[in-house]
Amino acid sequence: MSQLLLDITPDWWPTLDNFVVGGNQELLSGLCHALQNKDGERMFYVWGEHGCGKSHLLQAVIGAAQSVDLCAIYAKRSVPDVCSVVAVDDVDKLSEHAQIDLFNLYNQVRDSGGMLLVSGKEAPQHLTVRKDLRTRLGWGLVYQLHGLSDEEKAVALGQHAKTKGYRLPKEVTQYLLRHGRRDLPSLMAVLDALDAHSLSLHRPPSVPLLKQIMQAELELK
Repeated sequence: MSQLLLDITPDWWPTLDNFVVGGNQELLSGLCHALQNKDGERMFYVWGEHGCGKSHLLQAVIGAAQSVDLCAIYAKRSVPDVCSVVAVDDVDKLSEHAQIDLFNLYNQVRDSGGMLLVSGKEAPQHLTVRKDLRTRLGWGLVYQLHGLSDEEKAVALGQHAKTKGYRLPKEVTQYLLRHGRRDLPSLMAVLDALDAHSLSLHRPPSVPLLKQIMQAELELK
């Protein structure tokens, strides 16, 4: 069972379609508008607590840009070369040198009419990064990404199960939300492990099988 948890590699990729919007409709609308038009602000800074969906959203935007043949690249804790659409995740974890690179990239993307999406754990004014970079990040549109309610997480988990070809029983969802971690990526990881375990036993997902998965997860710590 422990090995099973370690071997999980979900065939799932974050998209704008499987992003559960919750209270972030204005942000999502702004990003979609920026992808479709060069008019208006195209520099975004998104912040929020761990597990609220920042990485999902950044990767989804890049995927959407690539699907219409735009030069687009996603980078986590690093700074890529200039492109039509660039997403830089975890700005608060960039090195001093990488912060300088991001400052320069910001100017290059803005001058070229491109789109830049940066994420961090705090609002720009509270980031422990270079002052000039902090100022730049506050120039564009700044949004706090709000985490999902339990009801919205249940919808997200149900959609995730559906994409993998099975129906998630309500009692399994309720147990996972009651006893699992609070962030959605961790919940989905457990769900993927449950799916693999269920398939290996030729049994449908159930609370007893979920308890086995969660116990195995505890034993790994």
